[in-house]
Amino acid sequence: MKINLYTDGASRGNPGHAGIGVVALDESGSQIDSYYEYIGHATNNVAEYRALISGLVLAQKYLPCSLNVFMDSELLVNQMKGLYKVKSEQLAVFNSEARVHTLKFEKVVFEYIPREKNKAADKLANLAIDSKSK
Repeated sequence: MKINLYTDGASRGNPGHAGIGVVALDESGSQIDSYYEYIGHATNNVAEYRALISGLVLAQKYLPCSLNVFMDSELLVNQMKGLYKVKSEQLAVFNSEARVHTLKFEKVVFEYIPREKNKAADKLANLAIDSKSK
């Protein structure tokens, strides 16, 4: 089985109120799962990593499977591919945690997509913020 995983983190203020959104689709493009959570006060990059980790955890219930992970954070995609060094100690912890989770899957491919193609996960991340930041 192959799952297309869309993840997004949002922060209003950067740092500010932050939320994460995850949408999982099967090979035919049908949504099979989703998740969103308000994560408190965080930066955009922390929110993006938290969304990725939550997505990887969510997808584990479909093991064995391979993943295509789509994110609109070019920084995170390139850090997960090993093309960019992770300079922040805080982000390095999240990066290591995400890498441990990827080992559970048959294959994981990371792909950068424009924000317009990540609307479902973005909507959930913002819904999470709206639900808690009032």
